[in-house]
Amino acid sequence: MTETAQQYIQRITAYVEGKEPLTIQAATARVLAQLTGAVPAATLRTRPAPEKWSPAEIIAHLADAEIVTAYRLRWVLGAPGSAIAAYDQEAWATSGHYRARDPRQCVEQFRCVREANLALLESLTREQWQLYGVHSERGRETIEQTVRMTAGHDLGHVQQIRHILRPPEVG
Repeated sequence: MTETAQQYIQRITAYVEGKEPLTIQAATARVLAQLTGAVPAATLRTRPAPEKWSPAEIIAHLADAEIVTAYRLRWVLGAPGSAIAAYDQEAWATSGHYRARDPRQCVEQFRCVREANLALLESLTREQWQLYGVHSERGRETIEQTVRMTAGHDLGHVQQIRHILRPPEVG
């Protein structure tokens, strides 16, 4: 069953309910490093099922998604009301060789771009938080909504990695 854009928005933003999105975003790189730091790269590259991404692929996706977010934030700030293109994450995973990328380098890439994005967000005026772009699949999205969606995206994927790396129950 394919998720609609509205269902995706609801699922992702539910992760952030009652939480501070910028605090979540500020912690994600550290959490990723802690979750994966002692795990062998071969384990991080192991898929839980043939059609599911491995932790390494998820981290590569997060790193690329942060670059996309960086661009979208700056695009909306410079040209409010502009169109925002969606992208095919599966095509990016294939063309970007997510399965072969070094997960630790991807965490570092994610951290650097995330820090730049957080610095930008901290500099914005209250009015700038309400500037928006028009996403090709999800419609009008303000900077504030983008920040909430990004935090929810972080939490969803961190939860996914935790689940994959969880030791099997004995019993």
